[in-house]
Amino acid sequence: MEPMSEIYQRYADEVKRFLVCLTGDLDLAEELTQETFYQAVKSIGRYNGTCKFSVWLCQIAKHLYWDELKRRRRHPELSVEAMAQAGEELPDPQQLPEISLLRRDSCVSIHKAIHELREPYREIFLLRVLSDLSFREIGEIFDRTENWARVTYYRTKVMLAERLEED
Repeated sequence: MEPMSEIYQRYADEVKRFLVCLTGDLDLAEELTQETFYQAVKSIGRYNGTCKFSVWLCQIAKHLYWDELKRRRRHPELSVEAMAQAGEELPDPQQLPEISLLRRDSCVSIHKAIHELREPYREIFLLRVLSDLSFREIGEIFDRTENWARVTYYRTKVMLAERLEED
């Protein structure tokens, strides 16, 4: 096994990209990436080599994110709407150039559509598109078959296309 610093250098970006897509929050993704490697060190004895090491790390990251979601449900933070009602100043969209606004709206629509997907559709889409995992690897993460991953990914693309057409 390679020293942990080499493992971190090799896989940290991939884990972070996966978490950025999953969370939509760069700061949280960076925090969870660090925690992923900490947990990996603690549980390295449980890695049995049946899947790629990067897949194993993404599984740890996914579970850490789910734990974070549970924690946030117990301790909710203020939403943008609540801040606006409390008198917090929000940026004025009219100050932005029109082109930038259109591009931002498109990105927001896509991001929103992805994050409105139910699990496992959202996660499968992100694993395939951003982490560039094969269907076999995605199937391994979910303890399912490669064919299941292919079909679920196809259904996810159809759902996304329908949602984006509605917008």
